[in-house]
Amino acid sequence: MDFSLSPEEWTAVELSLRVATVASLASLLPGIAVAYLLARGRFPGLSILNGLVHLPLVMPPVVTGYLLLMGFGRRGLFGAFLSDYFGIVFSFRWTGAALASAIMAFPLMVRAIRLSVEAVDRRLEAAAGTLGAPPFAVFLTVTLPLIAPGILAGLILAFAKAMGEFGATITFVSNIPGETQTLPSAIYALLQVPGGEWPAFRLVLVSIALSMAALVASEWMAHRVNIRMGN
Repeated sequence: MDFSLSPEEWTAVELSLRVATVASLASLLPGIAVAYLLARGRFPGLSILNGLVHLPLVMPPVVTGYLLLMGFGRRGLFGAFLSDYFGIVFSFRWTGAALASAIMAFPLMVRAIRLSVEAVDRRLEAAAGTLGAPPFAVFLTVTLPLIAPGILAGLILAFAKAMGEFGATITFVSNIPGETQTLPSAIYALLQVPGGEWPAFRLVLVSIALSMAALVASEWMAHRVNIRMGN
């Protein structure tokens, strides 16, 4: 049994890592902002915002991919404008796979960070405020360090979800080898051809190894953050 990956399989692995990394990092700042807003905000429409944020979790991924195709395709509502005026194209490109993965992973990131924000002792923030620190300084010096483990957990969850995203991605950007064929898409394609079971199994092993590495790294980094915070 040959466990070595072919060049095409290595390309799928590298593309998956690139897509997952871009998707999780691009979601980080919006994820922190939305999580903080959902945890602390008190305004009409908060429940609607919460529903919209978590909608990708409950909708079929194919529906999300279809909506992305309608919105960010070459002739979509936003896609045509971005393509004509800025030369930015998402459909059938790896950047579109990153966009689809980011949207599917966003609710998991927001939920992890929101739970951390809700767990913060607000008396600590109030104490910093009484010392004259403006709200943004309080957030940077008090709140942000306290929610760092939640941010880290959300980032790793988003990365893992992006690595495994399939339905929305294949609907939005198809399954183009070397351009949009990520690990899940490559496994799916191999299972459709005779004799593809063993190559698919190799990629399954790679997927498991990458997922475990992400979880171990998350635990290690969270442990380091807790040590630095004195917990």
